Amino acid sequence: MMTAWRTLLLAGMALALCPLLAQAAGSAHGFLDRVHKDSNGEEAKYVLFVPHGYQGDKDWPLILFLHGIGESGSDGKRQARVGLGPVVKKRERNFPFFVIFPQSQKRTWRAGSDDAQRALDILAEVQKEYHIDSRRLYLTGLSMGGFGTWSLATTYPERWAAIVPICGGGDPARAGVIKDLPCWCFPGAADPTIPAELSRKMIEALKEAGGKPRYTEYPGVGHNSWDKAYATRDLFEWLLQHQRP
Repeated sequence: MMTAWRTLLLAGMALALCPLLAQAAGSAHGFLDRVHKDSNGEEAKYVLFVPHGYQGDKDWPLILFLHGIGESGSDGKRQARVGLGPVVKKRERNFPFFVIFPQSQKRTWRAGSDDAQRALDILAEVQKEYHIDSRRLYLTGLSMGGFGTWSLATTYPERWAAIVPICGGGDPARAGVIKDLPCWCFPGAADPTIPAELSRKMIEALKEAGGKPRYTEYPGVGHNSWDKAYATRDLFEWLLQHQRP
């Protein structure tokens, strides 16, 4: 008798909790503050944007965003306030991508660095937890993150469906590795910090290797070419046109 009563009680509690659990799960959209823990137990904060239309019933595209040197640190928030973050915020209700905002602690996104590896580990973590389309992973970054975009693209060309490096530079000798990877590059012609020539050299090298990159250079614009770049009307539609086989 007591066992039956307990069973009924537990069943009743479960039914009462179901709406609350469903409500909690349904509210886990938008900008989420997250913590990644590596194999050594070291923690690193990051931000994850989950599209409001996500229901877990289909695979979604994802953008990995690499911030500039000014947003480095460990607070886990600054990196989502500059560049891509504000653009996503303006379109939050219908932005059609997951977005990962990792944070560099050692001021480099160079492939093989601790920060770059952590970003890739976070990507893998999110892929396991959510329905992410592995054929539609996109990489973008500005300034230091622009360098990181070129570096991670040429090191792991098979991972990405398209890249968007902004005011950065890479190794022209490695451009042939990504000649078939869709690329749209954005520098400012008057950038005193990272000369547009660095972007031009990468684009020229891609073309010489047989690639067909897109290139938008803003006359008279200094280091901050990212606000114009991420505000480009068809940028995100262009991204969605590309997926890996």
